[in-house]
Amino acid sequence: MHRILSVHNHYRQPGGEDQAFSAEASMLGDNGHAVSLYEEQNDRIGNGLLTGVSAVWNQNSYRKLGALVRRNNIALVHFHNTFPLVSPSAYYAVRKPGVAVVQTLHNYRLLCPGATLYRSGAVCEECIERRSPVPAVAHRCYRGSRLATAAIATMLSAHRAAGTWSRAVDIYIALSEFARSKFIQGGIPTDRIAVKPNFVTPDPGIGEGTGDYALFVGRLAPEKGIETLARAWQNLQDIPLKVVGDGPMSGGDWPPGTTWMGYQPRDRVLALMRAARVLVFPSIWYECAPMTILEAFACGLPVIASDLGSLPEFVTDHRTGLLFRPGDPADLVSKVRWAFQHSEQLREMRFEARREYEDKYTAERNYRMLSAIYDLAIDSARVRRRAKSGDRLAQVSNVRM
Repeated sequence: MHRILSVHNHYRQPGGEDQAFSAEASMLGDNGHAVSLYEEQNDRIGNGLLTGVSAVWNQNSYRKLGALVRRNNIALVHFHNTFPLVSPSAYYAVRKPGVAVVQTLHNYRLLCPGATLYRSGAVCEECIERRSPVPAVAHRCYRGSRLATAAIATMLSAHRAAGTWSRAVDIYIALSEFARSKFIQGGIPTDRIAVKPNFVTPDPGIGEGTGDYALFVGRLAPEKGIETLARAWQNLQDIPLKVVGDGPMSGGDWPPGTTWMGYQPRDRVLALMRAARVLVFPSIWYECAPMTILEAFACGLPVIASDLGSLPEFVTDHRTGLLFRPGDPADLVSKVRWAFQHSEQLREMRFEARREYEDKYTAERNYRMLSAIYDLAIDSARVRRRAKSGDRLAQVSNVRM
C-alpha cells in the first residue's frame, strides 16, 4: 500500500471541495493506505499584498511539505486546493525527492482567476480563448477587486511561463469529461488529465419520494440559477418548493408555495432528498461535478437540471431526470409540471437514478478508479527519476571525458 499525503487549503465557508477532500482521505485509509494530511485554513489570511505573494510562491509551505514528505517516506502527494496559502511551490517541494504528484481540478482556477468561467450573469471563456488571465483583471473577476484579481493572474502567468502546469504535476484529475476538455483547451497536456468523478459515502439509502414537493439544495448565488428558479415558481405556486442553502441571494423574496429553509446539516438534506419528488438544479455556469446531484441519485431522486456544461454527463434526459434550457424559466416550468403529472415515469426515474449511483458513484468504484490513477502517477514519477539519473550519469561521463 502507498504512503499518501493529501493536501488541501480549506475555504472560509465549507463546500463540496472540503467534503470531497475529507471523504477521499477516509476512503484511502479504509483501504489500508497510510494517509497523512496537510491542511491550511483561509481564515488565516491577513495582509492582502502578502497573500498575493504567497499565492505565487509560499516558502513556508515549500519548507514544511518537503520535510513532511521526507520524514514520512511519502510515495504520492495528492493536492486538492492550493489557493492561496499552499501555492504551487508545494509541487516543487515534494517532487524533489521523486514523489508522484496528483492534482484534482475541483474548479477552473488554472484557467480563470475567478475559478468559475462565469461573469456578468453568463458563461465567460475569454481567459481560455486568449490563453491569458489578463481579461479577468480588467473585469475584476475575483471578489470584484482588480488588485486581488491581479494577484491571482500573476500567479497563473508566472507558473504558466515556468512550465509548472505542464511539468510539475504527474496526473491531473478532472471531475467530468466536459471539464477535462476545457482544461485541455486551456493548455494542460492531454495525456496528463484523467477523469474521476466525486462519490457519495456513506450510502444514504433510497427514499420513497412521498413528500410531494420539489427541492433545491445549493448556494444561493446568481450562478446557481436562483433567478431562474424564483421566476419559474411564479407559475408553479401549486407545487411546493423547499429551498435549502444560504448565500448572497438569501434575502430575496420567494414566490408563494416556496419555503426557504436556510442552511441544513447534511443528514437533514439527505432526509429531504429521500422524500422529495424531484431535485431542481438550475445552474447557469459550468459546474464541474456537483455533489448535490450525486447525493440525489444515491437517494433515488430524479434531477431536473440545466442542459449546460457537464450536467448532461450526469443527468440523462428522461432516464435519471430531465434537462431544460439554461436560464429559461418557462422551459423549467414545463419540465417540473411534466414530472408531477407523470408519476409512473417518475417512479422509473427514481430506480434509474439509484442505479446510476450504484454503477458510478459509490466509494468502492471510486477507489478502483483512484488506485488506477495513482499507479499512473507513480509510474510517471519513476520515469522522471530514471530520466534525471540518466542526465546525471551523462554529466559524469562528460566530466570524465
